[in-house]
Amino acid sequence: MDTENRKSGSKLIPILVFAAVIIAVGLYGFFFLNQEDNIIQGEADVTEVRISSKVPGRVAKYWVEEGSFVKKGDTLAVLSIPDVEAKLAQATAAASGAAAQNQKAIKGARAEQIQGAYEMWQKAKVGVDIAEKSFSRVKNLYDKGVVTAQKRDEVEAQYEAAVATERAAKSQYDMAVNGAEREDREAAAALLERAKGAVAEVESYIAESYLISPIDGSISEKFPNEGELVGTGAPIMNVAKLDDKWGSFNVREDRLKDYKVGKDITVFVPALDQNIDMTIYYIKDLGSYAAWKATKITGQYDRKTFEVRARFKDPSIEVLPGMSLIIKE
Repeated sequence: MDTENRKSGSKLIPILVFAAVIIAVGLYGFFFLNQEDNIIQGEADVTEVRISSKVPGRVAKYWVEEGSFVKKGDTLAVLSIPDVEAKLAQATAAASGAAAQNQKAIKGARAEQIQGAYEMWQKAKVGVDIAEKSFSRVKNLYDKGVVTAQKRDEVEAQYEAAVATERAAKSQYDMAVNGAEREDREAAAALLERAKGAVAEVESYIAESYLISPIDGSISEKFPNEGELVGTGAPIMNVAKLDDKWGSFNVREDRLKDYKVGKDITVFVPALDQNIDMTIYYIKDLGSYAAWKATKITGQYDRKTFEVRARFKDPSIEVLPGMSLIIKE
């Protein structure tokens, strides 16, 4: 009998131990796992400006390295764009040609051309005088019945032709003296301005080959290496605006009542082992893609997540992007 009791007792011990473990896990889950989190973890960040070029080219040289501090207006890199440089040569040559045409229209004919037109006019005038005298003589002879009507008509036609030639020569001379017409001068001036605009456009593309920093900051990242090709608008580097630091936190809507725009909060920065004051300036719904949690197992409604951003009250604080920010509630 004693042996049977001992066997029954030995079988009961594992059952009791297993039951105790189940009870312990249940109590732990009830008292600890079902409790609300009392901390919110965020991350420090900084505003960055992306540097890119309007024209495609090859990275010829970097003047800065990652981590370099730069001032507004500093040259960061230079691109090699031979295609645009060739277009500049073409546009410059076209502008020179348009300028010459415009100057020609303004100046008018050369002195030699004016003199030549004048001489041709004078020659035509002499021709008119001779033709007029010949016509007068033949007409008198015709009136006396010495020559035929055919002869008189031929001489008269020669006279009229001489008069027309003289008028044409006079017109050529007047045109040479007066120069180009107003419309021609205006057209030449318009072509010159168009050529200048083309040169200015290409020069603006040339200027884009020099990447200039638009802000004071630090080079946070470079993308292509020297010698690599970059396309239009492709990012080349980022400049971090160190005086515009901020932190981002994800807060469920059931805890959002304690966070309002303009409210001051205190966060703990583990990397610096100190508390830092911040001011909330931005709250936005993260959308349906963000993390959410049902309030009940049956799920009457979902607690959505909002992004809360806050700026450091002291911009000089040495918080780096990526550092953890802890809010203890």
